[in-house]
Amino acid sequence: MSAVANAANAHYHCPMSTPTTAPYGSWKSPITADLLLSGSVNLSQPCADGDDIYWLEGRPLERGRQVVVRRAPDGTTEDVTPPGFSARTRVHEYGGGDYTVHDGVVYFANDADQRLYRQRPGAAPRPITPEENQRYADLHVDAARGRLLAVREDHRGPGEAVNTLVAIDLDDGATTVLAEGYDFYSSPRLSPDGQQLAWLGWNHPNMPWDGTELWLADLAADGRPRHARRVAGGPAESIFQPQWSPPGAHDSGRLHFVSDRTDWWNLYRLDGDEATALCPMEAEFGQPQWVFGMSTYAFVAPDRLVCSYVENGRRRMALLDVATGALRPLDVALPGLMLAAQGEGVVYVGASPTEAAAVVLWRPDGVAVLRRSIDFSVDAGYLSIAEPVEFPTANGLTAHGYFYAPRNRDFAAPAGELPPLIVTSHGGPTSATTDDLNLSRQYWTSRGFAILDVNYGGSTGYGRPYRQRLNDNWGIVDVEDCIHGAQWLVETGRVDGERLIIRGGSAGGYTTLRAITAYRVFQAAASHYGVSDAEALAKDTHKFESRYLDSLIGPYSARRDLYVARSPLHVAYDCSAALILFQGLEDKVVPPDQSEAMFIAARNKELPVAYIAFEGEGHGFRQAANIKRAMEAELYFYGRVFDFEPGEQLPPVEIENLP
Repeated sequence: MSAVANAANAHYHCPMSTPTTAPYGSWKSPITADLLLSGSVNLSQPCADGDDIYWLEGRPLERGRQVVVRRAPDGTTEDVTPPGFSARTRVHEYGGGDYTVHDGVVYFANDADQRLYRQRPGAAPRPITPEENQRYADLHVDAARGRLLAVREDHRGPGEAVNTLVAIDLDDGATTVLAEGYDFYSSPRLSPDGQQLAWLGWNHPNMPWDGTELWLADLAADGRPRHARRVAGGPAESIFQPQWSPPGAHDSGRLHFVSDRTDWWNLYRLDGDEATALCPMEAEFGQPQWVFGMSTYAFVAPDRLVCSYVENGRRRMALLDVATGALRPLDVALPGLMLAAQGEGVVYVGASPTEAAAVVLWRPDGVAVLRRSIDFSVDAGYLSIAEPVEFPTANGLTAHGYFYAPRNRDFAAPAGELPPLIVTSHGGPTSATTDDLNLSRQYWTSRGFAILDVNYGGSTGYGRPYRQRLNDNWGIVDVEDCIHGAQWLVETGRVDGERLIIRGGSAGGYTTLRAITAYRVFQAAASHYGVSDAEALAKDTHKFESRYLDSLIGPYSARRDLYVARSPLHVAYDCSAALILFQGLEDKVVPPDQSEAMFIAARNKELPVAYIAFEGEGHGFRQAANIKRAMEAELYFYGRVFDFEPGEQLPPVEIENLP
């Protein structure tokens, strides 16, 4: 019997053959905040080093510390990162590419000081870089030259940080700049023979999913690039994941990459000066590069690779013969991302609608789960499985999402009652939601809420034109898609039109706040570190996103009128819903004053409003106690607003203006 089932039986004394009738929202659920956090970790960045496999674990119970974990061939695992260290870079604020491994030696960026460290087997970490205001990411070992390749973000000077591509000598820490002049760099990738270097670069106002350039250079005897040339990409073509194939019988490895030049991120091989499409199809083999080190394919032989792609909103995996273009789907229960090769196999992080994220090893002779993100299972009677939906939206278009009906084997609603609906708008906004099992969603559905998780226009996974629907229209298209999705569910009789909730984090928080200030559809809302002042965001945010709004709204100086008009704060007097706000006090992406100002405005409007701030948290919450508090406070808030009693005792929340 599963751990969740045991918890349920302990709570309710015995399995119930006949469900108890109780209003939606008041159902008791064994999927509690404590359960979710007690045995859960965030898994990312798997890699292989010989016969050893590594991955990164983010641990809420250790205040969000990120730990490199090593798995030996005999199946034993051990923490590599010792207490007092956390493998996390802050480049672009979102990080990624936090560590790498070569011949058993781990190289990582430490969160506290942002220095690079080298950690030999069995030894303590030793710093490589000096104590300066510099950050490093996307690490790659150049073993023959005894150096580490990385993206460097230099914060020492006045004004905007300076990004470069650098090589760091592993003996003395001396740094050589390999590429400079572009606003951003990523993906330094050395050819198998060590004679060529590929990388990506792009400039303001582009984001990496708008347009990047793929550069290739020969390396001189001193390791410096020469004859550097752009081989793909441009301001209107997004390049993703340059990768070299292993040496073959007739070459020393060839450069591959993903490009959206056909409006779909597809795989290509560089043949001389030409790019050859390997498997053209209306599917996405790329991802928006919010973080470094992302990977959707890995070579298992010079002429074969395992790839991950999204087709019709669903993630799939396949084996691709790069010579013939033959794509053979893989029957894997947990398709995933972040692929890294290990011999003829790949290690990756996968998930499914019924299984949470896990580190998975695929080999031609079988599949093994190496580490699960949760150490308990969930009884299927408490799980709501996503239903992919398409619904009509503004201007005669169609939008996408996933619908989750309430589900709890122990409860049923009174006859004729329809469930409250939570509309979720994802962050990014250039990102996407998936139908992978997410117990944070099940926290709500097992209590009697329905969820519509919206992939509004601007989301990835549906081609470049769909992604570009949001250009000049942030705060319009995303909001309209959320509203039309909710109204479609009301019209089809699936949810209660008098209990509509919208929630989201970051950019999803902006969509949430826009929805309740520009429209009168939702009765309650939850903003997690959401943008309330687009103008302030344009003037006061980090470098990576400092020109992001040029494409989403318009150039700031020239179109200040749009920034003011679309800022929820400036029209807070039109707020039409009860509101709860959550904010990290160390957030550099969306500073706390934005949530604070929205709280004051809603309070002055005499709407039910609550504000909860967390010390030690940035953009997104990593500490278990804070994650728990946010989940339970939001449920408590909805219970008070919609006048139902949650199925568990919850710590109270101070709510202003509550009748």
